[in-house]
Amino acid sequence: MTAFEDFSASISANAKPNLKWTSCLQSLWWAQKGNWEKAHDLAEDEGSKDGDWVHAYLHRVEGDLGNAAYWYKRASRPVKQKESLEEEWKEIVIHFLSAE
Repeated sequence: MTAFEDFSASISANAKPNLKWTSCLQSLWWAQKGNWEKAHDLAEDEGSKDGDWVHAYLHRVEGDLGNAAYWYKRASRPVKQKESLEEEWKEIVIHFLSAE
């Protein structure tokens, strides 16, 4: 199994994310688990460009595209418009998993 597959499988198998993961990965885990508020709090508290990227994604999930654009800019990332939310989530998760 790949790291991404392990991460994805843990969402349905566990009640909480692995605390060894970065707060960005934990945020993305909670987002997929359906707890947007917890995901948002973790991303907002991160205080880095990485957290800003996750924060942007979360506001896109929420449907607040203006706020999402602000956070993409802070993260120095292009605003996502064509990619599905699922594609972007996977892209971000793989990015952070590869950095561990």
